[in-house]
Amino acid sequence: MCGIVGYIGDKDARPILVEGLKRLEYRGYDSAGVALLVDSHIKVSKTPGKVSKLEEMLHDSVFARIGIGHTRWATHGEPNIINAHPHSDCTGNILLVHNGIIENYSALKTKLISLGHKFKSQTDTEVLAHLIEEFYPRAQSLEFAVRLALKEVDGTFGIVVMSASEPEVLIAARRGSPLVIGLGDSENFIASDASALIKHTREVIYLHDNEIAILTKNNVALKNLDDEIVERDAEHLTFGLEQIEKGGFAHFMLKEIHEQPETVLNAMRGRLLDDEGISKMGGLRDVEDKIVDARRFVITACGTSWHAALVGKYIFEQCAKIPVEVDYASEFRYRNPVLLDGDIVWAISQSGETADTLAALREAKLKEAPAYGIVNVVGSTIARDSEAGVYIHAGPEIGVASTKAFTSQLVVLNLINLLVARRKGNLSLEQGKEIVEEMHRLPEKIKQIFNSVDQIEKIADEFKGSRNFLYLGRGVNFPVALEGALKLKEISYIHAEGYPAAEMKHGPIALIDENMPAVFIALRDSTYDKVLSNIQEVRARKGRVIAIANEADDRLREMAEYIIEVPKTMEILSPILSVIPLQLLAYYIAVRRGCNVDQPRNLAKSVTVE
Repeated sequence: MCGIVGYIGDKDARPILVEGLKRLEYRGYDSAGVALLVDSHIKVSKTPGKVSKLEEMLHDSVFARIGIGHTRWATHGEPNIINAHPHSDCTGNILLVHNGIIENYSALKTKLISLGHKFKSQTDTEVLAHLIEEFYPRAQSLEFAVRLALKEVDGTFGIVVMSASEPEVLIAARRGSPLVIGLGDSENFIASDASALIKHTREVIYLHDNEIAILTKNNVALKNLDDEIVERDAEHLTFGLEQIEKGGFAHFMLKEIHEQPETVLNAMRGRLLDDEGISKMGGLRDVEDKIVDARRFVITACGTSWHAALVGKYIFEQCAKIPVEVDYASEFRYRNPVLLDGDIVWAISQSGETADTLAALREAKLKEAPAYGIVNVVGSTIARDSEAGVYIHAGPEIGVASTKAFTSQLVVLNLINLLVARRKGNLSLEQGKEIVEEMHRLPEKIKQIFNSVDQIEKIADEFKGSRNFLYLGRGVNFPVALEGALKLKEISYIHAEGYPAAEMKHGPIALIDENMPAVFIALRDSTYDKVLSNIQEVRARKGRVIAIANEADDRLREMAEYIIEVPKTMEILSPILSVIPLQLLAYYIAVRRGCNVDQPRNLAKSVTVE
């Protein structure tokens, strides 16, 4: 969601902050701003709209060695210049940027107004600036004032604070909203995402919940909110600048779609034992027996990760013979879920910072259920809070609409399924080896799908003006229909719905007419003949059919107006292939509609508020 960048050192902070904010644009935002310390005074510049507009405003700014910047995704108050960050206290002496939500801001604001504080914005964030101001006289230091203020706060925060009275220090703190510190030579950095730092340093320290960081140009000190010193070694970032740049592609989303042969390979690299027909994952080694003996899996996730979880339900129940419940993370803890002995909770999140998924994970731990993570971002909060887990190794995903992370999540779910099914004896050695062999073939089969790009672009040209789409699948490919519809909604703003194909008769068929395109996943699997019957139902009502198919037989050619072919694979692996044409279709339709593919309106890459 919102993005934070801070700098302290001997260089000019302005270009560093602007460049860092540009690196964070993919997270989604609607306003931007910076605060720079210039000649003992803090100069604030902010604007609704894009970072490029802010950059123009800062073109003639003078040199500053310390500053903070922010991109805001509106929660409290509309996106305008007043509500944009940074926010200040009454004097303009204390400035801060904030990610998260202060849940008790209304009560704090009422109290502060009674003490004489004057508020300018509608945001919850401004309360923090005035609260720090209120504590500052007795605290005698910015660090202590921040600590006292945060003890009054309910909610989530990642904040960076600066003061004209203490020009040689930045104070940062987090609870539930990520912050990462970048270590330099006579300079230090802080950001909400390591991608904002990678050009300047590879050595980072991740701030944990309820911790404060005190940054000077030559030192970084960590403490908890009780003023106890925290020792933590720096970590080395393994990804490079090239991985967060477009590399010749028109958009990050297109680049990430085309990276999937490599990212699928990375997700299973070193994890398949060919001769034994089984998988191994270092992050699950210590809990492997517990997983194999589980009574039930409960998988919790949001958005695209929730669709991956639904695929996981199909394959776990089919092969591993373990009952699975899939929960929206946003609902999980609010329904007081019943977790019994033998249940294992899995939390799936690309960013590892998704607020709802993190809350669900912590709810599971409160109920003393084993809680494991499946995440992409190394060092993320879910990765740290999980008792065990698996990284999907998809690399940085910049496009807001997830693509390569989804297929990597599916690979990891299949790896876990293979491990459990083989250990439980539900798959023979030969069956396990067959799955392993087919998983090895997936990268090359993904490459073959890109041969259909011309056909997909033709379909995009035909249907770019459609107002509605229906996506239909059965079995393990029903969640793929949901994911295809989500991708189209996210980036093209066309209304789309995903349904189990057989459920169409129970309502959605009323929508079918000559203007309704219906995308069917019609692979040659156990549901093939049933899907053909469902296609007939659409054709009988003059609906227009687009089919994702392994090969176009005569019956399918008669029914479908357009066919996109994908290579044949095992049914449990088929979603890894069948989703890719749907990603490309959404992309090319959105491009033809002139939409901002990488930064769709109202959306954020990492949803760090509930």
